[in-house]
Amino acid sequence: MEILEFSWLPALAGGIMIGTASALLMAFNGRVAGISGILGGLLSRWSPDQWWRLTFLLGLVLGGGAAYHWAPEAFIDITENGTMQVLAAGLLVGLGTRIGSGCTSGHGVCGIGRLSIRSLVATLVFVGSGMLTVFFSGGLQ
Repeated sequence: MEILEFSWLPALAGGIMIGTASALLMAFNGRVAGISGILGGLLSRWSPDQWWRLTFLLGLVLGGGAAYHWAPEAFIDITENGTMQVLAAGLLVGLGTRIGSGCTSGHGVCGIGRLSIRSLVATLVFVGSGMLTVFFSGGLQ
């Protein structure tokens, strides 16, 4: 696995865009931009607020597709890890969002922005677990 060179400017721009989108969703819709909660609400029984959930998730998919179209070199090919490993990782992330009552976007972006101690602890656990996973899997060779 090759180590990619990190540039702070695109990371800063992405963080500003995510923070701005989250703040706008809270300001105009009164909703937290937690992706697992948005998806979970979309998959539950139909209600009048489903339209914003669907358009939010559609925007994520279309935005990712547009980014891949214009900058495919910014994406890492995860298929080299094998389909089963990628599926297992996805299921573990889904399980973690259930156990942690939210995901990194809900806790890390929105919760910490609202000064939630619970979200701070959850985010520290997410980041710490990710760091340990990379360390023990040899991801930084």
